[in-house]
Amino acid sequence: MKELIQLQKVIYPDLLKVMHKRYTILYTIYLFETIGRRGIVDHTKMPERYVRNEMEHLQEQGLIQVTTKGMVITEEGKSIIEQLHAFIRELSGLTTLEAKLEQMMDVEKVIIVAGDSDKETFVKQELGRAAVAFLKEIIKKDVTIAVTGGTTMASVANAMVPLNVKCLFVPARGGVGEKVENQANTIVAKMAKAEKGDYRLLHVPDPLSETLYQTIINEPSIAETLSYIKNASIVLHGIGEALAMAERRKTDDHIVEKLTSEKAVSEAFGYYFNREGEIVHKVRTIGIQLEDLASTDYVITVAGGKSKAQAIASFMKQRKNDVLITDEAAATEIVNQYLI
Repeated sequence: MKELIQLQKVIYPDLLKVMHKRYTILYTIYLFETIGRRGIVDHTKMPERYVRNEMEHLQEQGLIQVTTKGMVITEEGKSIIEQLHAFIRELSGLTTLEAKLEQMMDVEKVIIVAGDSDKETFVKQELGRAAVAFLKEIIKKDVTIAVTGGTTMASVANAMVPLNVKCLFVPARGGVGEKVENQANTIVAKMAKAEKGDYRLLHVPDPLSETLYQTIINEPSIAETLSYIKNASIVLHGIGEALAMAERRKTDDHIVEKLTSEKAVSEAFGYYFNREGEIVHKVRTIGIQLEDLASTDYVITVAGGKSKAQAIASFMKQRKNDVLITDEAAATEIVNQYLI
């Protein structure tokens, strides 16, 4: 495919540019239907006159329908998107960027979606779609999936579809005091409903004092859920920025000072890491621990946005990950700034 693209760039460079722009407009309609012309202009940053002309062409080809409420994509339009998907990714350089990150990070698989989830909410939705698509690809038998909280995991839950096997979803850890829709308990319940699977809840705060930890750990219902968590085949998690996570946990000032002085940049599973991926602090949590990741079939990290690049690069140096699903902005920043 690379050779074909290079030939087309030489012989008819404008063709690839036009194809890419039309695909972008078509894909935007697919993501946001029903959507108006103004909405397409806002999302694609293309001139309104250009968008209007391209819409007319796509309508003439039977790829979209224009209704009083806006535009929707036709079945033929969806088919075109599926057929062009790999070609456009290659044309955009995403395939090359994935290969580069796989080599630099020594990770089994990297999946990159276009855009920057810091700037466009639909990019985070695409991270969710990519995660679900990968789950559909790898899950062939009954499975237990441990899931952390956060806005990115909530996007995965929003994208969840039936996986056609028996799935049990469990929270990877307790609550971090964030919005209820971003709590791991809420996310696993939503995933299970969409997937038509089952779930267990973990009603514990995060973090815990040592006394409370010892009391709770022996509760039968907690112990049962923990056994499911420890034996999960797949761990699906996000990555937090260290100081932002410390604030969400309402961390004591002396711990925040420690994180700052030791230059913590990332957080996952209650562990804080510096730029080199070294653990600089750990909070007492009930749920999955870093050492538990070694016994899972897949550890899938989903995180994006240019602002998260350093945090992603930091955690990935743990070499605990099988798959990284991120966006173009984070991947580019990691390659340019943090993988040295």
